[in-house]
Amino acid sequence: MLQDIIIVLAIMILGIGIGLFIGNRPKIIKIVGALTSFSIFLLLFLLGIGVGTNEKIISNLHTIGIQALVLTLGAVLGSLICAWATYKFFFQTKKSE
Repeated sequence: MLQDIIIVLAIMILGIGIGLFIGNRPKIIKIVGALTSFSIFLLLFLLGIGVGTNEKIISNLHTIGIQALVLTLGAVLGSLICAWATYKFFFQTKKSE
């Protein structure tokens, strides 16, 4: 488990280093954005396959559906609150008085 976390952090730090090295080049940023979106879609697709092949989840889907819905709504609500706070505190420009 700790090894996995270290690998994830190392990959992320490597990506940050490469991003700093590449700099602000619109063409590369556009390609990276497209690859990021594709990767997220692929990850969600693979997650769906994982759920679909898990007999325990499929057989208990009717009982865990409410719990999953509550967890999903909580995650979405928490993400929206964090995104709003991040925008408000770090990116919103102050209006001139």
